[in-house]
Amino acid sequence: QVQLVESGGGLVQAGGSLRLSCAASGRPFSSYGVGWFRQAPGKERECVATISWSGGSTYYADSVKGRFTLSRDNTKNTVYLQMNSLKPEDTAVYYCAASARARSWGMVPTTTAAYDSWGQGTQVTVSS
Repeated sequence: QVQLVESGGGLVQAGGSLRLSCAASGRPFSSYGVGWFRQAPGKERECVATISWSGGSTYYADSVKGRFTLSRDNTKNTVYLQMNSLKPEDTAVYYCAASARARSWGMVPTTTAAYDSWGQGTQVTVSS
C-alpha cells in the first residue's frame, strides 16, 4: 500500500482559498487513482473530487464544481486540491485516498470502500 499525508488545511474566511496537498510514499504513485473526501461533524464521509492515475480525468461533486480544482504531479508523488470561493459549508476534515484498483477498472471510484489507503486528514474551517 501507499502511505499518504495531507497538509494545507486551516482557518479561512468565506470567499477565501486554500490548497491542500496529498504526498504519497511507499509505492509508485502514478498507478493509483486518487480521491479527496471530506467529513463534517455528524455527517457521512463524502467524495468531493477524484483524479485518474495520469491526471487526465477528473470528477467533482456538484457542491464543489467550479470552485475546486484537482491536479497531480506524479514526479513529486503529490496530488493538489485547490479550493477557491470557500463557503462555511465546506468546513470538514479533508482526507485523500488512493485506489490501486482504479486503473484496472478504467475509472476512479467515489465510494470509500474502493480505496485502499487513506491519509490522516486535515481540518478545513471556513468562517462566515
